[in-house]
Amino acid sequence: MDKHVQSVSLSSRVLGALASQSVGRGVAVGCGVIVFCLMTSTVTSTEPVKESMMISRPNILLILADDLGFGDVSCYNSEAKVQTRNVDRLATGGIRFTDAHSPSTVCTPTRYSLLTGQMAFRLKYRGVFDGAGGPCLIPEDRLTLGGMLQDQGYHTAMFGKWHIGLTFSDHDGHPICQNGQQAAKRIDYSRAIPDAPIHRGFDRFWGTACCPTTDWIYAFIDGDRVPVPPAGTIDRTRLPQHEWSFDCRGGMVASDFNHTEVDLAFLHKSLEFLDDHCKQHPDQPFFLFHSMQAVHLPSFPAQAYLGKSQAGPHGDFIFEFDDIVGQLLTKLDDLGVADNTLVIVTSDNGPEVGTVLNMRQQYNHDGARPWRGLKRDNWEGGHRVPLIVRWPGHLASGTIANQTVCLTDILATVADVLGFALPADAAEDSVSFLPVLNGSTMPIREYTLHQTISLALGIRKGKWKYLDHMGSGGNSYSNANLKALALPEKAPDAPGQLYDLEADPGEVNNLYLQEPLVAKELKGLLTQAIESGRSAPIR
Repeated sequence: MDKHVQSVSLSSRVLGALASQSVGRGVAVGCGVIVFCLMTSTVTSTEPVKESMMISRPNILLILADDLGFGDVSCYNSEAKVQTRNVDRLATGGIRFTDAHSPSTVCTPTRYSLLTGQMAFRLKYRGVFDGAGGPCLIPEDRLTLGGMLQDQGYHTAMFGKWHIGLTFSDHDGHPICQNGQQAAKRIDYSRAIPDAPIHRGFDRFWGTACCPTTDWIYAFIDGDRVPVPPAGTIDRTRLPQHEWSFDCRGGMVASDFNHTEVDLAFLHKSLEFLDDHCKQHPDQPFFLFHSMQAVHLPSFPAQAYLGKSQAGPHGDFIFEFDDIVGQLLTKLDDLGVADNTLVIVTSDNGPEVGTVLNMRQQYNHDGARPWRGLKRDNWEGGHRVPLIVRWPGHLASGTIANQTVCLTDILATVADVLGFALPADAAEDSVSFLPVLNGSTMPIREYTLHQTISLALGIRKGKWKYLDHMGSGGNSYSNANLKALALPEKAPDAPGQLYDLEADPGEVNNLYLQEPLVAKELKGLLTQAIESGRSAPIR
């Protein structure tokens, strides 16, 4: 039987702790996964926080895994072939959400929506960035999670994958802002990037422009510059060769870029940041966004993880992801901040097609289990993701939360914890799930929006899910590799899809024609959410 979070006010717990002891800080997030530490503040002013008030500010660590499926985490999938012991440990000590969703079914729009609290389909941008693709999707004047925390006195840092667009310039100083190999070859690396993460809410950034090991640019960005520019084209014959090594573009590579060690490079930066910050600025809160490459194709686990999973290279990659989460948690312990850390683990979308097909065939491991659909699809497997929250001593352990939530909700939740009043023109699709953390079992959302890489849209309200399109909205199931997974359409004449997820979690029976009033209601709500520019209540 599901247990529920104890109905104890986060603010009262924190105030009690502040009254009795000095407060340590830290946060960890994992698995495309997010881990972040939150502590409640009583400050409601939108003005920057003064130094004397920082003792009441929580640290936040956000770890986001890439393409980690619901079934890739062993506490969600009893048949998983890789035991994610560190993530499971979080679930044992905290809250496991069973109905959490990424804002999109692919990288770029999810990352935009996570940081802004706004669904990316409102920008009308299709697809994802690669190479010199840009400009940054986040306008300079839009409130971001990092920017809000900067204004509240936080030291903010991000290490890892950005993938929300950047403006690289050519040798004449003209912006490139184009995907593709030829556009990437025009970059003048002596010029600064004007819309880098350090211009969108982060004091520090070190990472990659797009997908770290499948791009046209294999080089690290430090701040808004590339200190070691690419010097030639990568020799892919020198990379690991196996069933999960595809999807690596023939891009330009820098001398200090090692495809198999990328996630360890990101980890080194995050651990170093935690050490330095806690030593040099113990009274200032921090926000650390650790944005992982794992477990996005190509599956290139580091040398230290080869053979660790007994489930092939991709299994080893999942093992590496989990170990990185464990190392971040251990660092919080070592720094004495674990007890005041709220940890959230999640992923940016469902598992990749080639990954799942090969893992099913060779290891009987299903990263999408138990859902229909994969990355890019609007069926549940494309966007239902792991989400785990832990805060020792503050949240009930071993709890299961069944409320529907979206990763856009992280911004409103953090603002709610801090007592920050979000402006009416920000975080338009973000709803705070702080009531869930406080023990409420009531739904927090009237409805939740879904979008795919093609901007196909859907909406979920209670047990009902409506897709405003036929088919997956993403992958083509007429292709040879996916044809075996195609299900017969039971309402081929319907213009959309309607599923009762309580009775039909596998999305097999399209009830569009059988329940016309429900379909009409949900389509009306979807139209309203599009036209009004928001799905969150008006503030």
